[in-house]
Amino acid sequence: MTTVYVFNGPNLNLLGVRKPEVYGTTVLADVEALCATTAAGHGLELDFRQTNHEGTLVDWIQEAGAAVKRGDALGLVLNAAAYTHTSVALHDAIEGAELPTVEVHISNVHGREAFRHHSYVSPVAAGIVVGFGVDGYALAIDGLVRKLRPVRSA
Repeated sequence: MTTVYVFNGPNLNLLGVRKPEVYGTTVLADVEALCATTAAGHGLELDFRQTNHEGTLVDWIQEAGAAVKRGDALGLVLNAAAYTHTSVALHDAIEGAELPTVEVHISNVHGREAFRHHSYVSPVAAGIVVGFGVDGYALAIDGLVRKLRPVRSA
């Protein structure tokens, strides 16, 4: 079975507790369950992870890129959280691994503080889902599948 990766960056382990007025009250385990259901609906296996460490995300991105090249994985849904706005390393890892990636954000980052308007991930992402709450994860998985496994018309 082919895998879809979902990686989460710093502070997402606090989902449901940190700034519920911005991020909602859903906890990360519930997001994982949503992603598992969505992935299974596409016949995909889910590999869902969270870390507060940038280098760990880089290692995981390289691992996922190798899995895609082997034909074992479809791609990545990435909520890099604050690293979105600061990490050239994540940009370079995605680009270097040639990893199909959909960037996802729970909140509408473009309606928030100015520093959140810039993303180092966006230029190397296949697509971006912003502002749909945790449902954005399911939309991102759906989008990744549609982009990489297009439905053929009759």
